[in-house]
Amino acid sequence: MKKMDLGKENINKLLLTFSIPCVISMLINSVYNIVDQIFIGKGVGTLGNAATNVIFPLVIIFNAVAGLIGNGAAANFSLKLGEGKKEEGGKIVGEAVTISFIISIILSLIAYILLPQLVYLFGCTKNVYQYAIDYGRIIIIGAPFMIIYSALSQLIRADGSPKYSMVLLVVGAIINIILDPIFIFGFNLGVKGGAIATIIGQIISFIMAVVYLRKVKSVKLNKDSFRIDKGIIRSLGLGLSSFITQSTVLALFIFMNNMMTKYGANTKYGADIPLSVYGVISKINSLYISTILGISIGAQPIIGFNYGARNYERVKETLRKVLLINFIVGLVFNIIFLLFPKEIVSIFISSSDSSYKLFIEFAVIICHSFLLLMGLNFLEMTTSIVVQSLGNVKKATMVSFIRQIILFIPLACILCIAFNKGIYGVLQAGPIADGITFVIAGIIFLSEYKKLSVINNNEEIEVDSIKNNYKGKKIVVTISREYGSGGRYVGRLLAQKLGIDFYDKELIALASSSSGLAEEYIEESEQKLVSAKFENNNDDRIFIAEEKVIKKLAREKSCVIVGRCADYILKDNKDVTKIFLYSDEKHTVERAVKYYNLSKKDALKEINKINKQRAKHYKYYTNRDWYNYNNYDLSINVDMLGVEKTAELIKNYLSEK
Repeated sequence: MKKMDLGKENINKLLLTFSIPCVISMLINSVYNIVDQIFIGKGVGTLGNAATNVIFPLVIIFNAVAGLIGNGAAANFSLKLGEGKKEEGGKIVGEAVTISFIISIILSLIAYILLPQLVYLFGCTKNVYQYAIDYGRIIIIGAPFMIIYSALSQLIRADGSPKYSMVLLVVGAIINIILDPIFIFGFNLGVKGGAIATIIGQIISFIMAVVYLRKVKSVKLNKDSFRIDKGIIRSLGLGLSSFITQSTVLALFIFMNNMMTKYGANTKYGADIPLSVYGVISKINSLYISTILGISIGAQPIIGFNYGARNYERVKETLRKVLLINFIVGLVFNIIFLLFPKEIVSIFISSSDSSYKLFIEFAVIICHSFLLLMGLNFLEMTTSIVVQSLGNVKKATMVSFIRQIILFIPLACILCIAFNKGIYGVLQAGPIADGITFVIAGIIFLSEYKKLSVINNNEEIEVDSIKNNYKGKKIVVTISREYGSGGRYVGRLLAQKLGIDFYDKELIALASSSSGLAEEYIEESEQKLVSAKFENNNDDRIFIAEEKVIKKLAREKSCVIVGRCADYILKDNKDVTKIFLYSDEKHTVERAVKYYNLSKKDALKEINKINKQRAKHYKYYTNRDWYNYNNYDLSINVDMLGVEKTAELIKNYLSEK
């Protein structure tokens, strides 16, 4: 597929191109489990269905890890492509590949060893135990293949190849569907046969995903790309919301399995039927969840790229359309579950099964109570992915917690235990949690949408309001300086001598207006950097906001800009002069004691810490050495001439230049 321009192509076309393959890809993951459930249900019966339900929490864990790596790396990758930083984008892809291999193998080994204990934690009963062990051991063997291809499929999609991402998953699913009846019925392997068919399909998908790495389109990969460094933390941070979303689903699944067996035992349905039915309903419901997440995740590259490129109107248009589509999907699924529960669950159990009648009866109860308002969940899932795409990991994480952890589980315990409603109280907590979550998610989504409008409206006004009376040829000077060198004062004096504007702390207000971040937060973050109390105080949102302001100032007026990696940000501007100012140890300590209230005893140690932190911060965003004088046009020891004459020297240099 030809690479599409995410910054210019029609949004409808982009959504169709990216979201449809993503939806299909997400559905394929659900189909793997549903197909096994159908054939195992027909071939083994209620206990077989219950066994796949007991093992499903493991599948959720594997998917959560794949999402942590894949979704996070894909979001970070899209942002870097939007910023035009292809080299960093290649590093993101390589690191994601390496970390997915390492984590998937370690996780699978742990799961295999602890499986006998885990199945009981996941709500297993004595009748179901052996089925669960037989099925789980084989599924765990295939877990590394599943985690790796799932993570890579997200990056393949972000690379502009959503169709390939879809095909690699479809091929694996088709193989699974073909092999399931062969192994389950033909070789009479029961639950083992379903698991074997699943992992064979996963291995094929894995091979196709790895082959794609040779033909990545947006960036070039080399051996160094696959080395893991601290940059992986940013990718995992952006994938944290997806991971937590899956983790909350895991918590819900384990909670519900145990509630079904414990309180189901006190009803005519017994422990095994509620456990089995909940598993079946959850697998079907995963089709709905996969569709919503597929549409939202498919839109991630579009949102991330345009947000990184500052095309906020295109971001808003994408958000509106994703929200509308997901609303319609939620409504359709809700109606289907309410009107056709018998028809849906009957395909998972044979009519000749002795528990058929009770199985269908309990399924109807779940659909008409627990899933009564399931269609409203679209807003929570959409909001979580959208906020993650905009780089606000903390808020996205909070949204992921709302429904399952903060609301449903406590409500279920209250209705079940305090009001003595048993298993029916657990089911009734579902629609209550759904309704409250819908309202909260709506408020959060609206606030993020309005913030984009504020950024767009203030972006021109705030910068243009700064007057520049300089009439000569445009001059832009960036000043990087060691702590205590007097560099800031040199910059201010230079600006006064030239009659142009000076920007240091003034950039905080401009960055705040540009990003929607609070001035206090930006200032506090910069103070942490200056105080050297935090080792890695890097916030990409602040850097992006300041980068945007700096580029705009340099484009439109003469000015002096202090710090904030401005020399790197403006490295391609021909009318920019880059200055580095430093000082000897003696004079640096004197200034620090006089102007920054440091004790003479601790001053040098504190100065060295701060300079080290500034160098790390610079390296983090530029991948260059702060002290490399080749990065600058002039490197001056301020102590040689003093602050006044250093400013005069730079002025004379500019006039000669």
